[in-house]
Amino acid sequence: MFMSMFTLGLTGLTFHRTHLLSALLCLEGMMLSLFVALTLWLMQLSSISFSASPLLLLAFSSCEASVGLALLVATARTHGSDRLSTLNLLQC
Repeated sequence: MFMSMFTLGLTGLTFHRTHLLSALLCLEGMMLSLFVALTLWLMQLSSISFSASPLLLLAFSSCEASVGLALLVATARTHGSDRLSTLNLLQC
């Protein structure tokens, strides 16, 4: 089930890249599926020593989301929209 969630997010990222917000949402869905899979895997192992790993992954995921939203706001202010076709990295 979690592999299908990850694959669905990856498919959305590769085929529906029209807006930056949709790409960021697909990345966030992929990270959340990894978080749930890692948490359930560690619960099956009943490992106490690695219990901080899912929290660390969740912290990195929230940092990734905040950086992505900051880039989205900066892109919308400079280019006027969040369409990925209008972004050109060579114009920096």
